[in-house]
Amino acid sequence: MRALSLRGWGGTTLTTEWTIREVLNWTRGYFEDAGIVQPRLEAEILLAHALDVDRLHLYMAPDKPLTSDERSLYRSVVKERQSGTPLQHVTGEVSFYGLRFRVDREVLIPRSETEELLDQVIKRAPRDREIRCLDLGTGTGVIAVCMARYLPQAQVTAVDISPTALEMARENSKLNEVADRIEFIESDWFTNVEGKFDFIVSNPPYIRRDELADLPKEVREHEPSVALDGGTDGLEKIRLIAAQLRMYLQPDGVVLMEIGHEQGERVKKILESIELVHVSVERDMAEKDRFVIGRCPS
Repeated sequence: MRALSLRGWGGTTLTTEWTIREVLNWTRGYFEDAGIVQPRLEAEILLAHALDVDRLHLYMAPDKPLTSDERSLYRSVVKERQSGTPLQHVTGEVSFYGLRFRVDREVLIPRSETEELLDQVIKRAPRDREIRCLDLGTGTGVIAVCMARYLPQAQVTAVDISPTALEMARENSKLNEVADRIEFIESDWFTNVEGKFDFIVSNPPYIRRDELADLPKEVREHEPSVALDGGTDGLEKIRLIAAQLRMYLQPDGVVLMEIGHEQGERVKKILESIELVHVSVERDMAEKDRFVIGRCPS
């Protein structure tokens, strides 16, 4: 079989009939050269996306040749990823807490730390009564959708200042079949919110403004700065939320926030200053301070 040299585009030689196995091995090397951290995994995700199959299909038919159209499409998504576009923007979706969510450049890509924030919520939420839950700054809607999906007696409200983000969150609520369980409100934090809640959950912007330029290129150039910029000390939005928390928390209600890993003690003091009780700083899987949790006095 005649070989087609593609050394300038990945450092290997492939046959003219690319099989799934060959193209994955080639892309792994190409992504390694580009400094992508999980080259084989990303190659599999992108090929499954290009072929419109799940990843298991790739393992079931490793010697299946790709058609010319499939090779062309795959080549285009590989180039897009290599150029610095986040994987989730290339595929248009992300897996989060066992569910699928659509994403685009107008909203922050959900991270694994926020899955751990959901863990903190779900292990504290009662199952034997109805509860009201508020997701402040919902973005893609991952927190609101997961609360509606995994807390069957939760009435969920999702808030965001961005109409575009709210539309994405609505789409994701439909995708995960919980649209009838969530109320979406366009609001600058609490401005248009009414009532009191048993749980208020938020992943607010907490990056210091002078650190934005030092973020990885994928984040700096492809994600909305409004979802990252926490002001001069990173705590600007957290203070805004804290200033009104007591008005919206039920007696014994709980607030849970994701924070920067160096902000734990300062955010703890902010919540204690508004007389929340049992305020604690919880660590993530990397053993970094990542969540602050407080309770409204009963």
